[in-house]
Amino acid sequence: MFPGVMPSGGNNLSKKERALLKLYKALGDSDQKTLVAFAEFLNSKAESTDKDVSETNTKNNKIPSQPVSKPLSIPRPDDESVIKAIKRLTATYPMVDKEQILHPISNLMTAHMMQGKPASAVIDELEIVFLNEYKVQYGDQTDSNNNKKSDK
Repeated sequence: MFPGVMPSGGNNLSKKERALLKLYKALGDSDQKTLVAFAEFLNSKAESTDKDVSETNTKNNKIPSQPVSKPLSIPRPDDESVIKAIKRLTATYPMVDKEQILHPISNLMTAHMMQGKPASAVIDELEIVFLNEYKVQYGDQTDSNNNKKSDK
């Protein structure tokens, strides 16, 4: 069942929690696992937003608390799940404002879980979403910095 939810009675649950539990119980085993995976994704997104105290989105005139850095080089493992890919990409692009890409990430996750889109295709698109948002927020620093260094 859901961690931290009392299965018996449900008297301490809010109306929304009872509705969610009712929907969960009505699903088959596979769909229950999908729902839990999606809830874990949303929770990990919320946790990363809570932990990301330094708002570095310069488009909103926010002063970065640390210098903008290049994306980390974290290799994509074979047979990576979509959830693990999101975690890897979040670690690869810690400077990207996740609020800006929440909807595209959620849409891709839904396409994978509810419509059966292959994980590898979803992960390919997730990588593009993160890279494009990095470029929107910070410009293409990787290519421009390399070109500047070679010109000197």
